[in-house]
Amino acid sequence: MLWPAWWQSPTTGGGGDAITQRSLVGAETLSVLPLVFLLRFGLGTVSYAAGTPGGLFAPMLALGAQLGLFFGLLCRSAFPELDIQAEGFAVVGMATFFTGVVRAPLTGIVLVTEMTANATMLLPMLVACFAAMLVPTLLCDAPIYYSLREHTLRREGALQSKAQKK
Repeated sequence: MLWPAWWQSPTTGGGGDAITQRSLVGAETLSVLPLVFLLRFGLGTVSYAAGTPGGLFAPMLALGAQLGLFFGLLCRSAFPELDIQAEGFAVVGMATFFTGVVRAPLTGIVLVTEMTANATMLLPMLVACFAAMLVPTLLCDAPIYYSLREHTLRREGALQSKAQKK
């Protein structure tokens, strides 16, 4: 069986630390980023739905870095005369994706600032995190941890009612 090259890379699995680091230094290419993003997003969703060990925290940061880098590379190719630093988009993408999913903008900004040891992207992170907070709030979409808590409570309630029926 012929496996695609991205299946053979051991860094596409795990928590995503290696992917995040490669995104922050701009080591990914525009053609590979969508494939790795879709693979990570799909497998993360399947893994979490199956109840296997894993987390949401590190994969969220990896996906955010990939989305930011992808957008930065697209902007660089669309506007080559501007000398756009796509790695900065990866930093902002991490904080923005985290904020959009968790709804904790200050936590996302502080976390990414500490991880990168760089405070030069604070203003772009503030603006992007504001938008990432505003859009789901206007759409009445619940934060991920609230949704997971509700799902767990419903599941436990169903298990308790089953046990009471026996």
